[in-house]
Amino acid sequence: MQAISPFVVLAPLSAVVLGSIMLGGGIYETLLFDQVWPGNPAVIQPRRGGIDRKLFWMPAHTLFELALFLTLWMVWNVTDARWWTVAALVVHFGARAWSIAYFIPGALRFEKLDDLTEEQRHDALTWTRLSRFRPVLEATSIVALCVAISHIVQR
Repeated sequence: MQAISPFVVLAPLSAVVLGSIMLGGGIYETLLFDQVWPGNPAVIQPRRGGIDRKLFWMPAHTLFELALFLTLWMVWNVTDARWWTVAALVVHFGARAWSIAYFIPGALRFEKLDDLTEEQRHDALTWTRLSRFRPVLEATSIVALCVAISHIVQR
């Protein structure tokens, strides 16, 4: 039985912690802000005194994604852990692609508007309903990392 470097376990643990912080932020945003802002867009408009979501999400995603790539590099020789880490990456980047294609442009558009017209409010409600799936995808990514860790420690 070959000894495992502590970094082989610390990298995915770090990714789990960072991913969990993002998951918490996503749940918080979904349960609190997304319930309110379609009726009061100033809540998500920094220029009107609302929150600036970029201050959390940009560093959170950057750190988590760095941790995911570091994890993949560190666990590459542990075959089962490698494939679970790849699964975590695929799920996370699928969610990111969806965000880049749909959610981020919509969020930026809603941040620039004043009060919403009925059509814009309908679009905002659709945006918030679809956004509920993003924490589920991130939770799936975290679970895949946890399975990867279990393969490492069982080795």
